Order: sequence, then structure tokens, then C-alpha cells
Amino acid sequence: MPNASAAPVGLPEQAALSFLQSSPIIRARRIAWGSNHTFLVWIDAGPGKVLRAIYKPRDGERPLHDFPSGSLYKREYATFVVSRALGWPSVPLTVIRDGPHGVGSVQLYIDSNPGITYFDLIDGRPDDLRRFAVFDLLVNNADRKASHCLLGGDNQLWSIDHGLTFHSVFKLRTVMLEFWGEAIPEALVDDLVSLLDRLATTSRLRDDLAEYLDQVDIEALEKRLQALVDCPVLPRLDPYRNVPWPWV
Repeated sequence: MPNASAAPVGLPEQAALSFLQSSPIIRARRIAWGSNHTFLVWIDAGPGKVLRAIYKPRDGERPLHDFPSGSLYKREYATFVVSRALGWPSVPLTVIRDGPHGVGSVQLYIDSNPGITYFDLIDGRPDDLRRFAVFDLLVNNADRKASHCLLGGDNQLWSIDHGLTFHSVFKLRTVMLEFWGEAIPEALVDDLVSLLDRLATTSRLRDDLAEYLDQVDIEALEKRLQALVDCPVLPRLDPYRNVPWPWV
């Protein structure tokens, strides 16, 4: 199982989580690209120290015709919750909290080379990226662009930008065409079976997700998970319909 820790070098993850959840945001800078308002923020991490994070406020979300208004930040967090329950892929520490523009998701910033994307990584890291592809099918990721796969300074691959997830209608859009039609490895299927057990009606995981997703979205997640367990193969999709634009 890949290491899921998202804390910067030298800072224990629990400490990073505590800072993300409750320490003051001392600076915010708008990131120009993207359809929704996104900010790079600096969070007080003690005398002379800061954590950088990506802040996506609810009130900065552009209304969409197919996703409920004001729900993308919750879906961002729900994806993190499921990734931790499953054990992969590595999604940076993510919380929901108030910020300078209201409530939103706050995700630990990952230092990476923006010039390296999925297309540069596929030949050398197919096993890691296969996990991304399976996970995207599970959470119904409608926006897997190449730049949403980061190579961190620790040589770990990170999955980011998960606001368009968990729709009850199948909406998968991904650049990961190389994996279409592949069988899912047995070890990953075993993890999916374990997750399915944890999504039982009385589970803590289900209760956690119910705070952020509608019941219909959770039921659709269960159905996708059961379908993956019953037929562990990544589907062959329509390259004219199931690919995001732009690709990067």
C-alpha cells in the first residue's frame, strides 16, 4: 500500500492536520487559472513557520448545470475521506473550515514541478497511476486532467482536484486511456472488498460521508463499488465523450 502521509518533511501529519483545521490563515493569493475561485494560502504553523495550502471556498464555485450548487468543496473532502479508507491513492491532507472568503476545502499544498504531468509519468509509474484510474472510476471523477497527477518532491505521486466527484449519474472523464479495458489487479480488488464492507449501513465511514454527500450519491458509490468487485475490469469508454477538456 502506498504511503498516504501528506505532511511536509519534518512535520508530523497530525500536527499538519491540526494547523490546517484551526490555525489562522495569514495570507491568501488568488490562483488565476481555473473556473472556480482557488487560493494559495499561508497558515500559521508556529513562530516563524507556515503551511501552504490550497483553499477553495464554497462561495467561489461557479454554478454548474449538473452538480448541486455549493457542493464541490464537500466532494473534495469526501474524496479525501474515501482515499484514506481505501488506502490509496495519495490525496493531500484535506479539511473543511472557514477561510477569508467563507467555508471551503483546504488542502495541503504539494511542492511539485508543474511541467510534469500524467503524460510524463505513465511510462515510469504505471502501477501507481493504475490506482488513480481505479479510484477515479470508484468516485466517478468527472475531471481527471493530466495536471491533476503531481510528482512531489519526495518522489510520491499525488492525486488532486476532486470537486467533480460522487455524482449519482456516471460522469467519468479522464485522460488515462491507457488503462481502459484492463483487469484490476487482485490486490486492489481485495482493498475494494474491504471498503465495501466498511460502507455497511451502520459504519462510521458511511456516517462521515453522509455529512457531505446526499444519500443518492452514497448509494451510487456503493453500486459502483459492488460493480467493481463483481467485474474487476476498467471499462472501455468513449474517447469523444469521456475525456476532459482541456487534457492538461
